[in-house]
Amino acid sequence: MAGILLRFPCRHLARVQRKLAAVGNPDGNGTRSYSSGKVASAMAKYGGRHTATMLPGHGIGPEMMGYVKEVFRYAGIPVDFETINMDVERDDEEEVHLAITSIKRNGVAIKGNIETKVNRPNMKSRNVDLRQQLDLFVNVLHCHSFPGITCRHGDIDIVIVRQNTEGEYSMLENESVPGVVESLKIITADNSMRLAEYAFKYAKENNRKKVTAIHKANIMKIADGLFLQCCKDAAKKYPEIEFNSMIVDNCCMQLVADPNQFDVMVTTNLYGSIVSNVICGMVGGAGLLSGRNYGDKYAVFEPGTRNTGSTIAGKNIANPTAMLNASADLLEHLKLNHHAHLIRQAINKTINEDKIHTPDLGGQATSIDVVQNIIKDLQLNTQTW
Repeated sequence: MAGILLRFPCRHLARVQRKLAAVGNPDGNGTRSYSSGKVASAMAKYGGRHTATMLPGHGIGPEMMGYVKEVFRYAGIPVDFETINMDVERDDEEEVHLAITSIKRNGVAIKGNIETKVNRPNMKSRNVDLRQQLDLFVNVLHCHSFPGITCRHGDIDIVIVRQNTEGEYSMLENESVPGVVESLKIITADNSMRLAEYAFKYAKENNRKKVTAIHKANIMKIADGLFLQCCKDAAKKYPEIEFNSMIVDNCCMQLVADPNQFDVMVTTNLYGSIVSNVICGMVGGAGLLSGRNYGDKYAVFEPGTRNTGSTIAGKNIANPTAMLNASADLLEHLKLNHHAHLIRQAINKTINEDKIHTPDLGGQATSIDVVQNIIKDLQLNTQTW
């Protein structure tokens, strides 16, 4: 068996190992146990200070990371960063291995979107490769309205729980005959069940009342049918939480028409990408919300829409809010809750009260204007330390 595992593609190895472990270690009822809920990462801490991996990525990523460092410095946050830069033109996997090694060492990371300009069939997306090799099986995105930003719907509060390692993002394609391409969509009961259980456990722990499974089982009857069945099976364990399901195209229409009908949404990988971008657009755009990626061992935090923002890089107009919210997520994961609260408080005051808005929000402020206002608020609230 060990020899077979060594020859198995690395992006599926973690899933097979979990499956073998579940078979060999059934719970008291003779059924398999699936991981759900919050992860318990082994986090690096030296001399009272935490160390986190920083992956600036490309586009606006490097300048956003500079703002994160500046805010952390003014807030006196005990976190040091191990920065791993990636060359967008390189066509090998050495830098990805360096990044993965760093995250495994530190247990936690903050990242910008990483471009993969080399367009070869055997060249994987570095973002997807990271998530697969670290087994970051779930992406959590809390989508909420901002009182200081005028939108059609002013009271959105939805949590998206998205599968993060398989589906259409399995990166398994081949040209069977010239002009005919097959792209494999991988759905497994193992990953679907632990995602569904994560969603229901999240709902229970955060006083959420309803979970909606987003699918296309009317067309992909076997693949999405398996995902939907796993969600139904998980729902039986949480009778106190309402459960329903919705086809993804109808879901997008319902979101725009009446978003208040949704509470927690559990989705496959591609549908999660589509739905999350729709909701982010409804609350103000790509520059506001952060996303959290969790596995059983590691956690990675990033802007919610995963946009590179290459067209506005270096122009001092990109909204730093999403990356700063990601940094607050990181601090909460490190149990530095007071520091996280200070940053979120400063962000909310800047956006909602002072209304320092960058062009994406209809304002005229620069990136630096936003960051300076956040730092000003931090200084006011840390003077008594």
